Amino acid sequence: MDLEILRALSADARLTNKALAGRLGLAESTCAYRVRQLRERGVITGSTVRLDMASLGRPIQAIIKVRLGSHNQAHVNKLYADLTSAPGVLQAIHVAGEDDFHLHVAVESSEALRDLVLDHVTIHRVVRQTETQLVFEVRDGAGVL
Repeated sequence: MDLEILRALSADARLTNKALAGRLGLAESTCAYRVRQLRERGVITGSTVRLDMASLGRPIQAIIKVRLGSHNQAHVNKLYADLTSAPGVLQAIHVAGEDDFHLHVAVESSEALRDLVLDHVTIHRVVRQTETQLVFEVRDGAGVL
């Protein structure tokens, strides 16, 4: 039943408890209890709102690949914190492989993209190289459920 709850909420996180219970054939109290347990166990960690970046004046999206010259833990932690708080950064992902971070960003212009890279990424002494790729389109995958 928990997987069914997760499937339904993954498809529409705005479902009310009443609608979710009705869809799954559960009593509302049972449904609310199970959702609460999923949150308390850390299975459900939040809910999000998707925004149309273009309608918010940020029509340019890009992936910025970041490679480090050093992997000193303190420097990496500082960089990660700074990257996640930089304006326009939608996601900062710490990865294994040739790159160390991938940043998904949304900005208002090519100049703003350049400034983001220069003013918030390459200023860190631990950053050795960046590569910026424009995003043409984003589609959601099937997910895990």
